[in-house]
Amino acid sequence: MAAEESNLRRPRYSMPGFVKQALEEHRLMAEYQKRPAYQQNDYIGWINRAERQETKEKRLHQMLEELEKGGVYMNMAHPPSRKNKKGE
Repeated sequence: MAAEESNLRRPRYSMPGFVKQALEEHRLMAEYQKRPAYQQNDYIGWINRAERQETKEKRLHQMLEELEKGGVYMNMAHPPSRKNKKGE
């Protein structure tokens, strides 16, 4: 479910083009979309709040790594997103 379609009670952030491009280039958009709306929103807000471009890129890289690996959200264990099957 996209953050825009959820019942989030906090500000909803629009996905910047560079984040969308990175998700598509790394073929992780589906993994991103599998995450709960609050996680999608938190990732975008966290990346956007960085003042320096280097920090935005570092945060983007962390998000991409977590989506690829699964089982992690903001450096915390997130069992529902764990990838159990080989090649998944």
